[in-house]
Amino acid sequence: MKVKLNNVRLAFPVLFEAKTVNGEGKPAFSASFLLDPADPQVKALNQAIEQVAKDKWGAKAEAVLKQMRAQDKVALHDGDLKSAYDGFPGNLYVSARSATRPLVIGGDKSPLTEQDGKPYAGCYVNASVELWAQDNNYGKRVNASLRGVQFFKDGDAFAGGGAASEDEFDDIAEGATADDLV
Repeated sequence: MKVKLNNVRLAFPVLFEAKTVNGEGKPAFSASFLLDPADPQVKALNQAIEQVAKDKWGAKAEAVLKQMRAQDKVALHDGDLKSAYDGFPGNLYVSARSATRPLVIGGDKSPLTEQDGKPYAGCYVNASVELWAQDNNYGKRVNASLRGVQFFKDGDAFAGGGAASEDEFDDIAEGATADDLV
């Protein structure tokens, strides 16, 4: 089931080149999207998760979903579980991944590349994810596949992300030498 998340904060973006997690598994594209628990999208997201579970497990869906939520095996997670990371405490987050490169566009729908410096960890984006139920030898889960990300607006970059700004540098007058800057 496709779900669009609007004006959510982006964390851990791996949008332009697939990567492995700690050198294990198949390379994938991924991102996390932070939401305030009071955001009305949380209710819609939970309803979508419940519908995906009903479609997969029928009458057992409620019990299966309750157990999966208790084990944090649903795409919507408690940010307090990652409280060591900027932006996560007090929020919820959706983690999404895909083997296929997601669409990455600007506000005007033009394609973005890694060299554009957007989107970056800490900015706000609109995201398209697809929820799906997993029931195999790896267990039962409701996962989110990453479909696309649209840069929405700037935000405070999380640690380790974003380009420098000009105010980090001194104004060097023409003709200044290296000795003048010591």
